[in-house]
Amino acid sequence: MTRSEFEHIAHSLRPLVLQVALDFFGSRDEAEDATQEAMLQLWRFCERIDIQRNIEALAVRVAKNCCVNLYRKQQKGMQPMSLSEKANAVWNTPSSAPSPHEELEAQDAQAVLAEVIARLKPRERELFEMRRLYGLSIDEIIAQTGLQRASVRTMISIARKKVFTELKQRLKQ
Repeated sequence: MTRSEFEHIAHSLRPLVLQVALDFFGSRDEAEDATQEAMLQLWRFCERIDIQRNIEALAVRVAKNCCVNLYRKQQKGMQPMSLSEKANAVWNTPSSAPSPHEELEAQDAQAVLAEVIARLKPRERELFEMRRLYGLSIDEIIAQTGLQRASVRTMISIARKKVFTELKQRLKQ
C-alpha cells in the first residue's frame, strides 16, 4: 500500500481505532493517545501492508496492542514508592532525576545499541525493530511482511542473539 493510499483510508480507520481505545480505557484522553500511537505505527509500516488483506482487522489489532502498551506504561508509573522516595517527595528533592553522569551513560548505551542494530542484515533489522521497538506481535509482523511464521521467529531470534552477543562483548571492554 502506498502512503497516498494509506492517507486516503486513514480517515475511515481513525474512528474505528478510536472506538477500540475508548472501549479499552473509557477515557477520551487516554484513548486519543492510544489512537495516535496506533495510527503512527500503521503509517510507519503502511508500505508493507498488503492492500488485499483486511486493513480494518489490522488496525484493530494494532490499536489493541497500543492500548495494552500504554496501560502497562501507566502501571509502571504507579509502582509503590520506597521509603527513600517518599522522604525525597516530602523534602522536594527528587532523586528520580538522573544525574548528568547517568544521562551521559544512557546516551552512550543508546548509541551503542543503535550501532549494533544497524549492523544487522536489513531483513533481520526490520523484523527486530518491528518486534522489539514497535512491540508488534508475530502475527502482525507476518501480516505486514508476508513471511512464514517459522522464518519470522528464526530471524528475530538470530537478530536478538547477535545484538545480545555484540553488547556483551562491548561491555567487557
